[in-house]
Amino acid sequence: MNMHRFLTTGLLLLLAGSFAVAQPRTLRLEDAISLAIDNNRDLEISRLEMDKASYQVSEAYGTALPSISAGGTYTRTLKKPVFFLPARFMDPNAGDGVIPVEIGSDNSYNFGFEASQVLFNAAVFTGVGTAKIYEDASKHMYTETYNKTVSDVKKAFYGVLLAKDVLTLMKASLQNAEDNLRNVEVMQEQGVVSEYDLIRARVQTDNIRPKVIESERNVTLATNGLKLLLGLGPAEAIEVAGELDFVPAEDVMVSRAEELVVEKNAALRALRDQGRVNEKLVTIYKSESLPTLSAFGNYRWLAENDALGRISTNDFVSTSQVGVTLSFNLFNGLQTRARVNQAEVDYMKSQEQLSATRDALLTNAQNIRYRLEEAQRRLESQNRTVEQAEKGYRIATTRYQSGSGTQLEVNDADLALLQARVNRVQAIYDYSVAKADLEYLLSMHRQ
Repeated sequence: MNMHRFLTTGLLLLLAGSFAVAQPRTLRLEDAISLAIDNNRDLEISRLEMDKASYQVSEAYGTALPSISAGGTYTRTLKKPVFFLPARFMDPNAGDGVIPVEIGSDNSYNFGFEASQVLFNAAVFTGVGTAKIYEDASKHMYTETYNKTVSDVKKAFYGVLLAKDVLTLMKASLQNAEDNLRNVEVMQEQGVVSEYDLIRARVQTDNIRPKVIESERNVTLATNGLKLLLGLGPAEAIEVAGELDFVPAEDVMVSRAEELVVEKNAALRALRDQGRVNEKLVTIYKSESLPTLSAFGNYRWLAENDALGRISTNDFVSTSQVGVTLSFNLFNGLQTRARVNQAEVDYMKSQEQLSATRDALLTNAQNIRYRLEEAQRRLESQNRTVEQAEKGYRIATTRYQSGSGTQLEVNDADLALLQARVNRVQAIYDYSVAKADLEYLLSMHRQ
């Protein structure tokens, strides 16, 4: 009995676990955005590029700091060098010949420190500022990628909500048609209405069912598109939570869209920084013709002996030096001139790209503002239309049940109500998407 109870309990727990696994993950808009930010590969690449730019700044600063190194050498002399002395120096009776004399020791030791410091080099000091500008540009590009990720997720999320709302409306319309069909069937059995009315009611119901199936498919497609943006696998089930509500954009954001886009757009700011980098590169290449002044110094310990392993600290002597070096690039085969020309061309290209992007953004901002205004007007109009369509459907249904209306009137009223409701939710979706586009254009999202 206990074993039977144990097996039953285990089976129930297993089934409960399987049921829990099968439950879809419920995502709000904030959850979807957070998930996309964590999984977006383009955003991770931008983040790594930003880190790289930060390291380049540190490297640029390093070129302006002192350079200190330590090193040492040990040399074993296999055959000592010689110099020659007249033979008479060794033997007054010798003739005019020479004799070789070995110099040095079998073992020599050399240890010490060397330091150098750039005192003047235009390329070094300009490079520090250039690296900092490039770092700023990489941050703007990261912000651009971040805002695009948020915007894409918002629009995909709104797309799922739209598809779900349309499906709900289609199901409601199908329910109206089925309710009407049942009433007509009863009335036809009672001889109140003709067979023609029954046929029209059935056709109306059958015509709506494919639209429900199509709407269900659209929900699946929209959800799969959202999962792709979130970095989720196709087998993972999700449920989108929320309503497609009308949330008006800030008046200042809409009225000053063209002005704000020039000021705040992250991609445009990155292009400005890139233009400044190219301008600095012209200066850097031109500075190759300027002198470089550096200071140096060293401190060394030297020792020599003939017996390996019999050296002590007392055998070492120290030497030190300090000084400055000055160098000029007099001629390098016109390479400097060629690099300057290339940098100037890159700068002009960046300015043209900046101008073209600014014009495109201004036009886009203006178009989005028109889209917002148009969608808001449509929504206001559709709110009134839905009220009238609901009233018209109630009147048509009442007239038909009382015998003073026709089935055609009911069908027309139902289609008009469905279309009005779909148009209203479509207007809300269009406004929400346009608002998301404007927020992206103005780089409104902050990481």
